Amino acid sequence: MTDYYQTLGISKSSSSDEIKKAYRKNALKYHPDKNPGDKEAEAQFKKISEAYEVLSDDNKRKLYDQYGEEGVKNAANMGGMGGGGFSSMEEALKTFMGAFGGARGGGGGSIFESFFGYDSEENSLRQGASKKISLSISFEEAIKGTEKQVAITNYISCDTCSGSGAKSSMDIKTCSTCQGSGQVFQTRGFFSMSSTCSQCRGEGKIITNPCPTCRGIGRIRKKQTVKIHIPAGVDNNMRLKMTGYGDTGEGGGPAGDLYVFITVTPHDSFERDGDDVYLKLPITFSEASLGCKKDIPTPEGKKYRITIPEGSQNDKAFRIRDLGFPNVHGSGRGDLLVIISVETPVNLSLKQKEILKNFQSLETDANHPKKKGFFDKVKSFFKGE
Repeated sequence: MTDYYQTLGISKSSSSDEIKKAYRKNALKYHPDKNPGDKEAEAQFKKISEAYEVLSDDNKRKLYDQYGEEGVKNAANMGGMGGGGFSSMEEALKTFMGAFGGARGGGGGSIFESFFGYDSEENSLRQGASKKISLSISFEEAIKGTEKQVAITNYISCDTCSGSGAKSSMDIKTCSTCQGSGQVFQTRGFFSMSSTCSQCRGEGKIITNPCPTCRGIGRIRKKQTVKIHIPAGVDNNMRLKMTGYGDTGEGGGPAGDLYVFITVTPHDSFERDGDDVYLKLPITFSEASLGCKKDIPTPEGKKYRITIPEGSQNDKAFRIRDLGFPNVHGSGRGDLLVIISVETPVNLSLKQKEILKNFQSLETDANHPKKKGFFDKVKSFFKGE
């Protein structure tokens, strides 16, 4: 008589976790893929799978502990095990697949479901394909928000057959091969496996007279106009997701999505940095020296008067609160930073030069503190000359 505990190398008092761990270890060791052509390894793999099928099920384990191997088999033959142990074998394979660390999707379950063909429902209810488009907008549209209309060609549900693919409801028959389940089951050795029905391709139904418009597909390609709402504050290279604006799904599955990739055209005067906006403002030497008031444009196209104090230096920044871009997620607003650019006069007349020379003769170190500080620091470099 087979000793299932000995087969797995565990004791009768072992816990469920210990049983599972022992099975994984042995399954990896004796799996036919790791031992090609080794009949002994193949036989041992079957034994440990059979042992795990019993010991991993609390009811079967109790029967085995009390009546042995024959007690388990007799109970199964009488229908006391819920259909011959298929669910336990599923669990055994799921545990074994988990030993590989989840080669698909991070866990044994995904491999297991694909192995047994349990994705028939997903096959029949397939989500439609997602689409992507690129859209260019102006700087002004980005700060205020806008709406755009674009034309896209999508698969949509066929109006003639309402997406069924059949000319009428009478033309849809249950698949005789799989009896409407979309799956066919096969038994090979101790494995019970299912696969997608080749007759109906997992749909569970057969269309005997297809819709003349969509030819049985249930969908048709059609050009549509879509209105896209672009929120205020959107930035260059941002992506907008429009749920359900992709292709219509197959078999009643959900529609795909539409992804809109935004390109913002650069502005001639403004430069954006996050939600802040920079404006370089050129002023004259005399305006910087004496101070002045200037009317400047804001990013939204309005007018704002800025006061520049006397003695303002080149590259001095003036921050104006809340005149930048609105945050696209609704978290406040950026600022407008005005950068002073003092322009040196060119093409001077003789009179202008004469005035500047007179002014130069009146200048003192107090008029140029940066200049005085600089030469004070570099005096030591000239001492040796």
